[in-house]
Amino acid sequence: MRSFVNTRASVIQPSGIRKFFDIVYEKKNAISLGVGEPDFITPWDIRNAAVRSVQKGRTQYTGNRGLPELRENISRYLNVRFGLDCPANRTIVTIGASEAIDLTLRAICEPGDEILIPDPAYVSYSPCVILSDGVPVCVSCTAENGFILTPEALEKAITPKTKALILAYPNNPTGGIMTKEQLQAIVPVIEKYDLLVISDEIYAELTYGAKHFSIASLPGLAERTVIINGFSKAFAMTGWRIGYVCAPAEIDNAILKIHQYGIMCAPTVSQYAALYALQSGFEENFAVVDEMRNEYNKRRRFVVNSFNEMGLSCFEPQGAFYVFPSVKSTGMTGDEFATKLLNEKEVAVVPGSAFGACGTYHIRCSYATGMDKLTEAMERIRAFVNK
Repeated sequence: MRSFVNTRASVIQPSGIRKFFDIVYEKKNAISLGVGEPDFITPWDIRNAAVRSVQKGRTQYTGNRGLPELRENISRYLNVRFGLDCPANRTIVTIGASEAIDLTLRAICEPGDEILIPDPAYVSYSPCVILSDGVPVCVSCTAENGFILTPEALEKAITPKTKALILAYPNNPTGGIMTKEQLQAIVPVIEKYDLLVISDEIYAELTYGAKHFSIASLPGLAERTVIINGFSKAFAMTGWRIGYVCAPAEIDNAILKIHQYGIMCAPTVSQYAALYALQSGFEENFAVVDEMRNEYNKRRRFVVNSFNEMGLSCFEPQGAFYVFPSVKSTGMTGDEFATKLLNEKEVAVVPGSAFGACGTYHIRCSYATGMDKLTEAMERIRAFVNK
């Protein structure tokens, strides 16, 4: 029989994260520092709001865009927290930020369009570009400059086929952020070559020191920026699968049509939970976010110091909940290091190569787990490095 699988699906590789962690579940004593998921439980008031919505029989579809009151509160949230003007009538509630990324790329890509992706980058970007018939083009970012995207590196990667730039700060896997001044520096390049910006801001609430700054708040950038965000990281709501996308009118219309045919709407119960997170006691609910951020900050300092003390150079992340230490001093690649560490010490980390070529000699560790496990994991890694 002939193959029925299309070329795009056959050429992409399995997730570099999931493939590796299939092995972890077979090791009962393994400590996992791999999956980017908060170890906190969704706050009780948010869970209770979801229960009440079911008790009231709110189990039907919502409109394609999502609950009007949720979209109004998302608009308010983005304005209050980040100074963004994202009207509710151009906001679509999605099944996590992941659907928003996929929808946006499918809405804009023509065959052969090049999409620029700062490297290292979240594992889904390149495959989603390929599945949308586009061409991912990685732009190298290094620890020496804080893993930021420089105007020189950006301009060097642009060709006549370049259509858009995916900008993901705070960054997964590095924890790097871009300040207002650093973002302003790349704006002339974006405007010169008439690029669309896809700004994935899922970790916007998780910064340590400098507050997150969105490129869409700069003059002239709102009309050429797609904002993607969600509730997974800030409110510990990963399993609720609730995100959103705010786009310029023409792109918003295209995204909505794809969403209508492919998904219909995000889960109703999750929308009511998200609504409560933003609607009831706005400042009170963000006190819970602050508590989680403060705990992550303690873990961040501990893990960074631990790696540096081991002799594994570790960039100090300013956002998200990951560290991205270099293992080059051991003479191993990130893949070799991660495999041997798991087999010998039963600590699971993600090889940096899963996030692009710039991660070849790195590993990614999530500190979204308790201090007891982090402490034990660091001891095991230290013993492994010393050996």
